[in-house]
Amino acid sequence: MADPVPPSIPAEWSPETVLVHGGTMRSPFGETSETLYLTQSYIYGTAEQAEARFKDEEPGFIYSRFSNPTVAMLEERIRLLEGAEAARATATGMAAVTSALLSYLSAGDHVVAAKALFGSCRYVVEELCPRFGISCTLVDGTDLAAWKQAITPKTKAVFFETPANPTLDLVDIRAVSDLAHAVGALVFVDNVFATPLMQKPLALGADVVVYSATKHIDGQGRCLGGLILCSAQFLKDYLQVFLRQTGPSMSPFNAWVLLKSLETLPVRVRAQCAAAAEIAAALETKPGITRVLYCGSKNHPQAELARKQMSGGGQVVTFEVAGGKAAAFRFLNALKIMKISNNLGDAKSIVTHPATTTHQRLKPEARAELGISDGMIRLSVGLEAPVDLLADLDRGLAAMRAG
Repeated sequence: MADPVPPSIPAEWSPETVLVHGGTMRSPFGETSETLYLTQSYIYGTAEQAEARFKDEEPGFIYSRFSNPTVAMLEERIRLLEGAEAARATATGMAAVTSALLSYLSAGDHVVAAKALFGSCRYVVEELCPRFGISCTLVDGTDLAAWKQAITPKTKAVFFETPANPTLDLVDIRAVSDLAHAVGALVFVDNVFATPLMQKPLALGADVVVYSATKHIDGQGRCLGGLILCSAQFLKDYLQVFLRQTGPSMSPFNAWVLLKSLETLPVRVRAQCAAAAEIAAALETKPGITRVLYCGSKNHPQAELARKQMSGGGQVVTFEVAGGKAAAFRFLNALKIMKISNNLGDAKSIVTHPATTTHQRLKPEARAELGISDGMIRLSVGLEAPVDLLADLDRGLAAMRAG
């Protein structure tokens, strides 16, 4: 079913302008803010019109499990920002990942994925896909030779996140895309940590990009959402029918919230990245911290690749404290401003202990292989004053050393 086409926008508009005005469809009332359409279904003027819409002969809405005007505005706005041919919204980020992969893959297909994945993403490729006869190979995403060895003529898709959660490992999008395309495989990239403002995987050769809109795009801890960016052909051949028949639909209310969030995304991310860079530099000087990882730092193991494919360092800083889990817990429990949670990209600074939360499902040896130690802490820098965040970090480090 073809949705109504939103008004076009000038090609010369900057991302900040697109994120305020792109995709807006106004009702006859001429409202300033995007309209929230809380409806399940739609009324047709005639039986002939209903038939034409179901036959895809007339644009329009049929049922909000398939499409909805508010959700369509969100999809168009993110499509314009990403530079994609098509975009679809889902209920959550994991719904986006699962729908993108399973709409395309079939029994007998082969997937190559980076080992450094969010725990739920790794579950999809390592445990869920094999249930349906889809084999997978996990590789060190930073090692181009490993990708080259694992990708074979039987490979149908490659999947990775870059930067990776929580280690901030990077994958060379262009190089891996070239290897995949040489055997006819498609490239699926989780671009959450970089956000659509700091990295453009489609321009670097990727075929499908997914987001958890729950993170930076909402950015204020209010609602869940996922986004899939792809070609018009991929949407037509695989994704659209899958979404329609399986129903991982985004709530129109959540779409409306995310539309409003996109208006401030550049302002928020810019401030968070500046604060993250300042905090990462300060952490490198603190006693009791054994390692600091930040994509914008010259000390990042893949600093050159970060500069090549990212326009900013991001707002996530990962670091390790001496003393393992006990020391990490003392540090976390002493914080007053930063909140212990498993989310990221929020206006509030959030700290996470990956080994016991987001990656606790992995066996200790698998975590060790990825470099996720018991002393590792992931910090998602928010919008608080950096001076206050640095004081909070000092408070945590003092408690850690006192123990």
